[in-house]
Amino acid sequence: MGKENIMGKEKVSKRRKPNFLRKDWHKKIRLGSTVKKKRKWKKAYGRHNKIRLGRKGHSVRPKIGWGSTKKEKAVRIENLRQLESLEKGQEIIIASVGKKKKESLIKKASEMNLKILNNYRREKNATK
Repeated sequence: MGKENIMGKEKVSKRRKPNFLRKDWHKKIRLGSTVKKKRKWKKAYGRHNKIRLGRKGHSVRPKIGWGSTKKEKAVRIENLRQLESLEKGQEIIIASVGKKKKESLIKKASEMNLKILNNYRREKNATK
């Protein structure tokens, strides 16, 4: 029994995701008290660890419930036959294939207006 909008579909209420920071990150330089990129989540261990126990007033742990909702899942593609079975505007991930096959998959996907999530090819003479 969620809130419903005019179209009859259930609204998904978005909540702000907290920064999942490591225990005692603010006490030690090596945990990122001054360098932001070092402030990474590490699982809390320890018998009396308040974060692990989920105590009130302490930072929260990342769990499945914090994930964002995806409308469409990305599809893994390995050959042209799989690519042709998709619809326009879908997201794909090209599998670990050779250079020649990857180029043909990218070309065909761009013709079909598919979004490639792992298109990391470098342009020739880009560094020169």
